[in-house]
Amino acid sequence: MTTDLICVGACYLDTILSVPYYPDEDSKLRASSLQVRRGGNCPNTLEVLQQLLREEKGDQERARVRPYLVTCLPSRNAPATAKIIESFGVDTPVDFSRCIFRDQNEEPASSYIIRSSATGSRTLVNYNDLAEMTFDEFVAATKNVDGDDAWYHFEGRIPATTLQCIQWLRRSKPEAKVSVEIEKPGREGLEELVAEADVVFYSRSWAESKLYTSAEDCLQGQSAKARRGAHLFCTWGSQGAASSSPDGATVSWPAMQPGQTIRILDTVGAGDTFVAGILFGFLRHEHDWDSRTKLSFAVRLATCKVQQEGFNGLGFKALRRFAMA
Repeated sequence: MTTDLICVGACYLDTILSVPYYPDEDSKLRASSLQVRRGGNCPNTLEVLQQLLREEKGDQERARVRPYLVTCLPSRNAPATAKIIESFGVDTPVDFSRCIFRDQNEEPASSYIIRSSATGSRTLVNYNDLAEMTFDEFVAATKNVDGDDAWYHFEGRIPATTLQCIQWLRRSKPEAKVSVEIEKPGREGLEELVAEADVVFYSRSWAESKLYTSAEDCLQGQSAKARRGAHLFCTWGSQGAASSSPDGATVSWPAMQPGQTIRILDTVGAGDTFVAGILFGFLRHEHDWDSRTKLSFAVRLATCKVQQEGFNGLGFKALRRFAMA
């Protein structure tokens, strides 16, 4: 059995400047390091997920997963487009044939991240000259996906368009599963997506903007707005995450066990890594991992992520540690 996973969201080239402290306005500061790497919620999630799938490739008893990325990219021949696709590796299982190429653009969406060593904060400045995906473009990109029981994951970037896409899926592919991220504070229309999704991911920043004081508080408050039978997840940084199952049971898992200390090196993409862990649990361990196990794996995976730069080798490391726990 093969399950198609279609991830829909923006793709960026991230320029990450590490600085000793966040600079004052109109000041000068020397960075301690500079990295340029591909970013974006869905691309990051797929990079981690492909590692996890590769580690379990020999297990023929579990469902195969065929991942797709649906995102807007510069023209097919642009150097930036080649760099983005190459960033997944030569043996990537990710299918890019459903991407939407903007032939009039040569530059990708870009994100500039200032990372403070003093506080661990991340300050992001984005620039995106690529036209956003339209509903019609989504339909054209996905209508011929094999299998009506595919899984569609949405970043929740443009809520009005995302809502149209999900409602179209409910009409045309009623067996499909839908997950969505509720992440950015102040983005109008995000809560309307909650009632349409089978799995919902809430960020701490969004939850706090709604005056929730913990992950559990957020899930309790949002449960009445969720689709019947939905699974809800909320991450809470160093405090871990919580999940709410269709039966209403809420479980939590801490990022660190009592007495444990970790050295945080890179939090960029930690939330995307958590999403990868949960999707991996549903797609590959739906029946042998209960809600607590899925949650604990995703938290452990994200905790591994923040202790290293980037994503290289993360899947092997996390699965090995999880097996030993």
